[in-house]
Amino acid sequence: MKTENRGNFSSKIGVILATVGTAVGLGNVWRFPYIVGENGGGAFLVIYILSLLLLGIPGVIAEFIVGRHSHANAVDSFKKLAPKTKWHWIGYSGVLAGFLIMGYYAVVVGWTLEYLTQAILGNLSGMSVEQYGQVFDQFAGHPYWPLVWMVIVMLISTFVVARGVSGGIEKISNVLMPVFFLIILVMVANSFFLPAAGQGMKYLFLPNFSELEPVAILIAIGQTFFSLSLGMGCLITYSSYFKKDVSLAKTATQVVSIDAMVAILSAMIIFPAVFSFGMQPTEGPSLVFKVLPNVFQQMPLGTLWSILFYALLFIAAITSLISLLEVVTAYIYENTSLTRRKAAFIVTGMVSVLGVFASMSFGLLQDVTLFGKTFFDLLDFVTASILLPVGGFFISIFVGWFLDKRIIATELRIKHPKAHLFIKGYIYMLRFFVPACIFAVFLYSLLG
Repeated sequence: MKTENRGNFSSKIGVILATVGTAVGLGNVWRFPYIVGENGGGAFLVIYILSLLLLGIPGVIAEFIVGRHSHANAVDSFKKLAPKTKWHWIGYSGVLAGFLIMGYYAVVVGWTLEYLTQAILGNLSGMSVEQYGQVFDQFAGHPYWPLVWMVIVMLISTFVVARGVSGGIEKISNVLMPVFFLIILVMVANSFFLPAAGQGMKYLFLPNFSELEPVAILIAIGQTFFSLSLGMGCLITYSSYFKKDVSLAKTATQVVSIDAMVAILSAMIIFPAVFSFGMQPTEGPSLVFKVLPNVFQQMPLGTLWSILFYALLFIAAITSLISLLEVVTAYIYENTSLTRRKAAFIVTGMVSVLGVFASMSFGLLQDVTLFGKTFFDLLDFVTASILLPVGGFFISIFVGWFLDKRIIATELRIKHPKAHLFIKGYIYMLRFFVPACIFAVFLYSLLG
């Protein structure tokens, strides 16, 4: 395993922006608003925030501990912390999950770039909701245009990863994430001036627990792990580049807080717009590509808002794609004689093959199914419903039951004599509470 010149994030702000970049993605801007809409609005938001506090922060800290203490990729980190055991299979699961997720995630990132381009060209106007739906279906089912965009976004990600940690990932995060936050704040400010802004905010922030179904609790937990990129090796890989002066608990809290803030701000953009123009907050996954273009065209300066929104969506998506590519590239680079650049391009080539089949699931292969699912849906199911929960489950078990408590205390910089109560409480969460919740979500995903 290569250990020399692995690289480190050069600044604490770089640590925050890069790690937030891996957590903040389509799960926040695209998935979270429609899940809130489908599960009762404000009541679901309360459950989601509790899930972040009770599961998200402990889970992120656990992955940070594994990554920073080992200073290794997602597989070799477990080999170093638990030599001559089978725990490294957790790392293989994370690398596999990252690889498979890229296979369909890159396709969706390509969609965001297509819509950003069309918004800039002024082509997302003058149509009905039905026509927007037809436009999206025709594009997604096109035999080669989605593949062109997929290859473009993969090449962008490859050039970033090939430049290394501080010269590539940190540098691009330092540019894109501030732009991301500027756009999202501008769009939220605009939402307050829409006709039904109050109604949208009321739906989002005023809990009505009578409309909350028990299954929403499991959905909120699942969204927590999906949104924070838990169980897929991203946080372990990124934290392996942390310097010793980075506070893991503080950084984890900051990352989870910013991730939650972005999800809530995204909902604050979408719900006032949806209510103002007679749409339904329960539109589901089609909300971003089929409904919102119609909403934007009815707003003053609609083209501008379309451009800003799809720029926002693209930045969120591409930073997450970069982190997924880094997980797989880091493992190959550190375990072969290949250079980082060659490893990144090889992974991109393999992902592109998966992407072809995932993209064709909306066109030529839409009637071809395996276990009742298209190739795109199968990749989504295997990763989100099996590999991520399994990875998160065993990482919690590993840190809670197997890892030496002294390592946990060292990485969390806990030296106060009475701090052992915090360690005991944290370990208890990892041993029992976090795995139980993940297991419940796992069963629901498979049997629900």
